[in-house]
Amino acid sequence: MCRQPTYSVRCVDTMIRPVAVARRPRVSLWLLRLVITVHLGAVLAQPVLAGMFLTGDVDAIAAHGLIGSLLALVAMFVIAATLAYVVGGRGRVWVVPVAVLLFLADGFQIGMGYARQLQLHVPLGVAIVTASVLLAIWAWSPSAARPRGGAR
Repeated sequence: MCRQPTYSVRCVDTMIRPVAVARRPRVSLWLLRLVITVHLGAVLAQPVLAGMFLTGDVDAIAAHGLIGSLLALVAMFVIAATLAYVVGGRGRVWVVPVAVLLFLADGFQIGMGYARQLQLHVPLGVAIVTASVLLAIWAWSPSAARPRGGAR
């Protein structure tokens, strides 16, 4: 759309729009990583404390119960962090239902532990540990930093 230049300045097309940069989760992702890592640390302490109890350290069961009960509180923070990650940081949506399921599993696990229902408590504990490890691996992967949608 330029004619022959009168001056030695090149033709400038003013119709070019700047490329939109996709918002990426930054602060919300770091918050999510922190909370998921705290949750994972508490979850990984549970089988260690249970094993200590089974080998004769009777005081370990009190710590096991306390940390188990606090896991529900930490799981609530995980849900809050996933909501911030999804809503504020444009992160992956599937993380919220996973966090809610983890919270529900933690709560059910606490109930089964205090009810001494070990036939459910032990396998559910293994599932919670597995899910927490996989969630933490994902949170620290480059995939978690990508915004949802088409921008990669």
